[in-house]
Amino acid sequence: MKTKRMTGAAIYHVLVFGFGLVMLYPLLWMFFSSLKDTTTIFTTASQLIPTHITFDNYKNGWKGFAGITFGTFLSNSLFISVVATFGTLMSSAFVAYSFARCKKFKGRGILFAAMLASMMLPGQILMVPQYLWYKKLGWVGSYLPLIVPFFFAVQGYFVYLMMNFIEGIPNDLDEAAKIDGCSYYSIFFRIILPLMKPALVTGGIFSFMWRWDDFMSALLYINKAAKYPVSLALKLFADPGSTSDYGAMFAMAVVSLIPILVIFFIFQKQLVEGIATSGLKG
Repeated sequence: MKTKRMTGAAIYHVLVFGFGLVMLYPLLWMFFSSLKDTTTIFTTASQLIPTHITFDNYKNGWKGFAGITFGTFLSNSLFISVVATFGTLMSSAFVAYSFARCKKFKGRGILFAAMLASMMLPGQILMVPQYLWYKKLGWVGSYLPLIVPFFFAVQGYFVYLMMNFIEGIPNDLDEAAKIDGCSYYSIFFRIILPLMKPALVTGGIFSFMWRWDDFMSALLYINKAAKYPVSLALKLFADPGSTSDYGAMFAMAVVSLIPILVIFFIFQKQLVEGIATSGLKG
């Protein structure tokens, strides 16, 4: 039996390592390609580790375009992602609290069904009406379409995640707070919100990552290079009409991954805890 367990564990770890390597290989290829000379990236594509390492791609990529450094694009993405993520978390937490604790208000079932239906609606369907709406508001060309909607539009995935987490918090805490004279708002801010930290961190990481990688929305609403986020700036390195600096593009793609990796490693404990406990019921 011991031999069988050891054999099974060995096979399991080999398979996990193999799948992990397959998932990580594109990132490793991008990283090592950023250290190659631009002219040899695709001629030596089958060779993972470069024979000659150069950091010129990072220098050229950081220079940016037309006097706009890549640091400007990073700061633009950081501003959009942080503010939009804050709006997403606050609006989703409010809605999740109302669904989880205020179960007797009229229309709850219809609103909850509409929220679930919104999770199944492709975002491409809303592009044209949203663009026309924002154009009439005069928001096209600014960051408002990329930020303001997340303070008011419900994000179904995050609401459902937080709702399940709140339902795992004992109702006795709410009853004790009501006896002490707390209103629904006081209960939310003083009791529920602090206990929701794992769910908030989980939602924050996913929201930040989605906003950071959002290419289509930025392409629709941002029309000045100085306001470009990273997702649009990376595309500028590839020009089908002339030469493309793929080395600089890969180098800046590696740089753009750093904020995501830093956030993940800092909050990975809360991320795992939030995912693991969001489906539990108290």
